[in-house]
Amino acid sequence: MRHLLNTLFVTSEDIYLSLDGENVVASREKSPVARYPLHTLSAILTFSYPGASPALMGACAQRGISLSFCTPRGKFLARVTGEANGNVLLRRTQYRAADDPAQSCTIARSMVFGKVHNARWSIERTRRDHGLRVDDQRLGEVSGQLKAMLPQLLQVTELDSLRGLEGAGATAYFGVFDQLILGDRSVFRFETRSRRPPLDPVNALLSFAYSLLSHDCTWALESVGLDSYVGFLHRDRPGRSSLALDLMEEFRPCIADRFVLTCINNRVFQKSDFIYHENGSVLLNESGRRTFLQRWQARKKDSLTHPFLGEKVPWGLVPYLQALLLTRYLRGDLKAYPPFLWK
Repeated sequence: MRHLLNTLFVTSEDIYLSLDGENVVASREKSPVARYPLHTLSAILTFSYPGASPALMGACAQRGISLSFCTPRGKFLARVTGEANGNVLLRRTQYRAADDPAQSCTIARSMVFGKVHNARWSIERTRRDHGLRVDDQRLGEVSGQLKAMLPQLLQVTELDSLRGLEGAGATAYFGVFDQLILGDRSVFRFETRSRRPPLDPVNALLSFAYSLLSHDCTWALESVGLDSYVGFLHRDRPGRSSLALDLMEEFRPCIADRFVLTCINNRVFQKSDFIYHENGSVLLNESGRRTFLQRWQARKKDSLTHPFLGEKVPWGLVPYLQALLLTRYLRGDLKAYPPFLWK
């Protein structure tokens, strides 16, 4: 359990929450293991199977404390709200910001800044750990190019210009992505990013990782009361979780890409884990997906120190914490949205 940003995160799968006076009691097999005063909380987010008592749900609704339920894998299930739903005001603020190009650019700029910063440090990590096995000069050039792009991003005031810089950064980054692959070169080579469909095993792994990351970001946004379909960088499109695509931008290099690279470089996947179709598309087979999901869930339990909060948290909570920070910014509690800056 974690108490961050006035939010109680219940990450253990076997915890049951109940009400005792003015306290939230966390119990395991009917034995209390922790308690938290209700007045110190603005939200509770639980990933446990047992759930919460009706008395606690009623108390949270009465006091305006958001109580959200997710599966242990992170899928959003439901949120308890009372008669006065504060999410209405939050979403109206979100919609107004999305309708204002200047405000949209301000928020999207921070997210793209995080993406470019994290892409650079993904390259730097390979240079640090495997400098003798890669073209260090070439990687250094691209890292410097991405670094030089960061102050340019801070000056952008229009979304089209921002998208142009984001595209240039992605082109530079993926231009050397093959250099970051140290596994079986007969199977895992990267020439260019191919999406629909992926045309090689590396793109198949990246696409699957991005799909899972998108779902994680969608559930995180819904759990804090934001509309995942109304974005700032990605504009409205029927059936598309545009805000989730916005939020995941800063996570692509450090969560999805590094996960894929680690799996390839540690020889987790083999050629037999993929299906090669006649039209050229390459997809993970059932066994490959099972291995991927097991490793993905295990990775989410690993810990890191959050760069803005300075607290040690599991990787799986990072999208939820960033979603909370975005709500803090929209409500005026923060002067700017702080992107997730990884090293």
